[in-house]
Amino acid sequence: MENNTMTASAAKTISFKTPFPGPKSKAILERRIANMPAGAARATDVVVASARGAVVTDVDGNTFLDFAGGIGMLNVGSSPENVVKAAKKQLDQFIHSCLIVSTNEPAVELTEMLHRLTPGTFPKKTLLGNSGAEAVENAVNIAKYYTQRPAVIVFEGAYHGRTHLTMSLTSKYNLFKKGYGSMVSDIYRLPAPNMYRIPEGFTAEQYLNYLISNLEHALTAQVDPSAVAAILIEPVQGEAGFVPMPKAFLQKLREIADRHGIVLIFDEIQCGMGRTGKLFACEHTGVIPDMITTAKSLGAGFPISAVTGRAEIMDAPHLGGVGGTYGGNPVACVAAIEALKTLSSPAFLEKTNQVGAKIVKIMTAWQKKYACVGDVRGLGAMNLIEFVKDKKSKTPDADFTIEVIKEAVANGVMLIRAGLFSNCIRLLPPLVITDAQLEEGMAVLEAAIAKAHQKRNL
Repeated sequence: MENNTMTASAAKTISFKTPFPGPKSKAILERRIANMPAGAARATDVVVASARGAVVTDVDGNTFLDFAGGIGMLNVGSSPENVVKAAKKQLDQFIHSCLIVSTNEPAVELTEMLHRLTPGTFPKKTLLGNSGAEAVENAVNIAKYYTQRPAVIVFEGAYHGRTHLTMSLTSKYNLFKKGYGSMVSDIYRLPAPNMYRIPEGFTAEQYLNYLISNLEHALTAQVDPSAVAAILIEPVQGEAGFVPMPKAFLQKLREIADRHGIVLIFDEIQCGMGRTGKLFACEHTGVIPDMITTAKSLGAGFPISAVTGRAEIMDAPHLGGVGGTYGGNPVACVAAIEALKTLSSPAFLEKTNQVGAKIVKIMTAWQKKYACVGDVRGLGAMNLIEFVKDKKSKTPDADFTIEVIKEAVANGVMLIRAGLFSNCIRLLPPLVITDAQLEEGMAVLEAAIAKAHQKRNL
């Protein structure tokens, strides 16, 4: 994936001092290959030396624009000043205080903050952890304990993590589950609406109504509701390809959950924390879950996660039935507190919507211009472009997607794939990105699409 210097003289942020990857990067990449498992994928050959905002500098001095954001971890940008300052101050006081042994105030303050900010006015409690998978696993386990039921309903396209339970909850088999043997039992997977891939013969309304009615059918054909502990869903599916769940679909899940005493869990690990233009994606629909999981951008790059839910549900497990060594680490908690101050501010959310609107406007023009661009979609600044072999058949083109990413990265824009068929590029730039940086990065991405498009004589 070597490329000499970028030829666009108008570049303002992106710059190359060496071919990419440069000699220092190559040396470190070779060490990574020698010492880390082959199955631990890497989307780019960028070896980071420093990062600020939406800008990444590699060990060879080359400068990139980050449109991946650590897969949605860096909504507030890399190394924001308020987060860095708070973390440094906490480091000088003490690094860790296991909540099983003692209490630290930052952990308590963070839970109070989450209770104010998460949807719902009912009494809440929060369990702090380290990763999104840990949050989802705890949420499901707590729901099972509370209901004393074994089953969980999840959806096609879902991604919930890589632990044994969350891998079982995750949909995409070949990439995440193949070769690992038996999955956890009592998991029932139902179709989720993808309004780009409406089956032939359906109108959009008919398709959505069919999937809504199928929810009731599944409660007879697949599992009785008296056995269901939880319904788990992402309000905007991430790995599936930034697929927003229609309001009517989430409303039906809420109604089913209420009728049958099922715990409704929203996984907002990727779609939350201001990415969609509201602090939580479910706020767009007005549907309020019983439990909500957060991670990724909650910690502004620090490893932290949270399960926030109705107090009576969260209190269900026996004393010692939940917890972990690192959950509520004070350094991660002060980082999350500062991140939430930024993420929940009206000015930040307004900027998010401006970023999203600009991306959508640019990509919608591409959809008209290039035969390979099948769909552009998302919510707020959680945006995605889907590549197909032709617009009529909508046949996914994963190879084209890889080609575009390689070309864009080689010219200074960090990107990653997504989609059930791995034929999409997700755009998750830090929301502090400037207009000039955004336009520069989008121009690089379009040039990569145009080159791949021309190469195939499309």
